[in-house]
Amino acid sequence: MKKWISMGLVLSMTAAMLIACGNDQGAAPAETETAAETEAAAETGAAGTENAADEGAQTDRTTFTVGFDAEFPPYGYKDESGEYVGFDLDLARAVCEKNGWEFVAQPIDWDAKDMELSSGAIDCIWNGFTMNGREDDYTWSVPYIDNSQVFVVPAESGIASAADLAGKIVGVQKDSSALAALSDEENQELASSFANLVEYADYNTAFMDLEQGAIEALAIDIGVAAYQIESRGDGYVMLEEPLSTEQYAIGFLKGNDALKDTVEASLLELNAEGVVAETAKQYGIDASMLCLGGDSEN
Repeated sequence: MKKWISMGLVLSMTAAMLIACGNDQGAAPAETETAAETEAAAETGAAGTENAADEGAQTDRTTFTVGFDAEFPPYGYKDESGEYVGFDLDLARAVCEKNGWEFVAQPIDWDAKDMELSSGAIDCIWNGFTMNGREDDYTWSVPYIDNSQVFVVPAESGIASAADLAGKIVGVQKDSSALAALSDEENQELASSFANLVEYADYNTAFMDLEQGAIEALAIDIGVAAYQIESRGDGYVMLEEPLSTEQYAIGFLKGNDALKDTVEASLLELNAEGVVAETAKQYGIDASMLCLGGDSEN
């Protein structure tokens, strides 16, 4: 009898241990799920804190530093009084006025623009900056100018088309959209037909060489070409067929969406108020080149 009682006690204890183990195994997934939820919540909180920090940085901002090529009229250049002006710089000033920022115009070497931006020396690149082909390299605003690359030649040169540039010395700015266009596969045959392709640090120097006959044609942005031709008289013409087409936008450091959003919103407001069209007219930029849309009155 005692033997049966002892066996019964052993079985009861064994069953109790199995039940306890079963309960522990069932609790483990619940603990794992809670840890996962906690980790996810922490990540969400961190992301929210980061976004809040970005937005807070724009709220606390007191200055806005624009990097630009100081010899790229009509978008950015130094006028006769020594002040930095231009279509892009005037719009940047207006954006600063809307946000209560101090505007800082920072001339840069164009081929060092990426270093200036990544180091924090400038907040953006805003100076006839082509976004085409660079879409993944920066955080971009919406495009605001439809632009083309064209050839400028002396009016009496007898050059009437790109085909006539075979055997000619052609100039272009370093690290420019025109140079990029001439490097494209579709324009390789044209570029290889030149006697030489001379790269310049700026277009003012290139135009001086064009005037003196050191080069016979110049590949250049259409807006800059129009400005230079008007300021230099009737001695130059643009070839009718464009080399390429492109769009200008404001380039920010990759990932700097908060600043981009603030500046872009202000620019769109300026466009709706007619300020963009009015500024373009002031600098001789044809209204057909503007591509912000909106309710501009002019």
